[in-house]
Amino acid sequence: MCVICVVYGANLLAKEGMRIGIDLGGTKIEAILLDESGCELTRRRAITPQGNYQKILDAIRQLVDEIERDFKTEALVGLGMPGTISPATGLVKNANSVCLIGHRLQEDLEERLGRTVRLANDADCFTMSESLDGAAAGAQLVFGVILGTGVGGGISWNGQTLRGPNAIVGEWGHNPLPWAEDDERPGEPCYCGKRGCIETFLSGPSLQREYFQAAGQHVSPQEMDHVSQRGDTAAEYTLRRYAHRLARGLASIINLMDPEVIVLGGGLSNIERLYTEVPRLWGEWVFSDRVDTKLVRAKHGDSSGVRGAAWLWPS
Repeated sequence: MCVICVVYGANLLAKEGMRIGIDLGGTKIEAILLDESGCELTRRRAITPQGNYQKILDAIRQLVDEIERDFKTEALVGLGMPGTISPATGLVKNANSVCLIGHRLQEDLEERLGRTVRLANDADCFTMSESLDGAAAGAQLVFGVILGTGVGGGISWNGQTLRGPNAIVGEWGHNPLPWAEDDERPGEPCYCGKRGCIETFLSGPSLQREYFQAAGQHVSPQEMDHVSQRGDTAAEYTLRRYAHRLARGLASIINLMDPEVIVLGGGLSNIERLYTEVPRLWGEWVFSDRVDTKLVRAKHGDSSGVRGAAWLWPS
């Protein structure tokens, strides 16, 4: 925490440039307050109400109300969300938190909070954060990847994320897994209605399912990494196959956009071996004599998405 945060604490008076960033996740909602210099003043979390759109709105409002009451301020609000707002209808689409789909999330939040709210895809917020002052700071072209409950992506050019006319820039998780092997076809069903999407191979639940099929046990990806280092052959096989699939998926991204840096975020980004194994493997599929793209872990970790949401309002 920076000096200003320690000195002022909860007695900070309201001033211009205060921004609240909110990361609406599948299991938790996180909020932070940044001052005009980008210093984090507080962080709050709440459990995401499952399957209940109205309760999700209530939880977001409660977090905002608590922060503004404690810090005696009224702040700008930015929200990182799963999926996106359809430019055609104004309704949420493509969210793996399916209770959001079909709702006017922006309008409903603005009514709840009594102010304008800026929204963006959570992977776009993550990519913006890491491009501005994170692991990809200074890079011109960046691909940000979230490997968690779902698989998302965002593209940043000179520190600004791209959006596109359909609001789906970076949605690599709903392309087919590239160079699929025989036992990977047709693939598992995806919530989007297709089969064999990258998300069905590279998400956290998919990795856990693969291990369960091999070992008959349910463990977290982090536990899987630990037991593989202690000689668990099923964990080692599962993680090697995961790295092979991730390498193929990212090789297709490199062939398409040739980014300087690919930044990994989400829970699976904490698997250390990915940063050596994937670059060692992806050259087999990249259309180049060598690959200079860097694969790095997010500097701001789990905070990147919520920080990027706050930065939807520039200082």
